[in-house]
Amino acid sequence: MSGHPDLSSAERKRLRGQAMNLKPAVMIGRAGVSETVIEATRTALRKDGLIKVRLEAPDRTSRRQWLENLASATGAAICGSVGHTASLYRPREG
Repeated sequence: MSGHPDLSSAERKRLRGQAMNLKPAVMIGRAGVSETVIEATRTALRKDGLIKVRLEAPDRTSRRQWLENLASATGAAICGSVGHTASLYRPREG
């Protein structure tokens, strides 16, 4: 997988709007981003392309780092992040 998709600010805004009504597809507990979490995220992105992620990190800095690690590991773009919830996008394959 070659990096994350480059999105314009307009594309990120449109995707954030679409993600508002989604329920979290992946939950990341206090243990952080594990190989199991990465694989679950890949599976959800393959199926839906746009997903919401719930991060139970202890602080804002950890949440941001976890989110960046997850996006990098899955080749996804971060569309938005508010509190403990974020949205990721990767074009569906095929």
